[in-house]
Amino acid sequence: MTPTQRRTSRVLLVDDRDRLLLLCGRDPRRPGARWWFTVGGAVEDGEDYVRAAVREVEEETALTLAAHRLSPVVWTRRALFSVDGHGFDQYEEYRLARVTADEARGVQVATEEARYGHRWWPLDALATTEQTVRPKRLAWHLSAVLAAGESPPAPLHLGDFDEDTDPD
Repeated sequence: MTPTQRRTSRVLLVDDRDRLLLLCGRDPRRPGARWWFTVGGAVEDGEDYVRAAVREVEEETALTLAAHRLSPVVWTRRALFSVDGHGFDQYEEYRLARVTADEARGVQVATEEARYGHRWWPLDALATTEQTVRPKRLAWHLSAVLAAGESPPAPLHLGDFDEDTDPD
């Protein structure tokens, strides 16, 4: 199967207690195959990565964020994977967005992709979970971004992954 090329804009939504919002998905063709992932999705025709991020946040969480609330790109990643029999070759850009306690309480996750749940993850729980989380080492990488504060580091390429052959 030839994988579908896909560009995505992902958002690290972090609340006032440094918890990260993750959504839970699964592959219907692989029993038990579940994973946690960040808010975000495909860049549509005519969109740039920032516009896509703002749109995806609103679609997936009902939270309206102004573009200026997104950080510059903190990470990039390339992932090969398949879901429901379809292969993808996906390039991802990640940006940080801080949300207030009121905004976090107002999040309403109602997407098909996250019908298996969502959760605000504290960094320590994220670092020690045995559940599958994408991208790998998310807690460690996010800790570095949060420690940088108002001066995010230059974008870090997290790597190129084939998640079907290296699922952990």
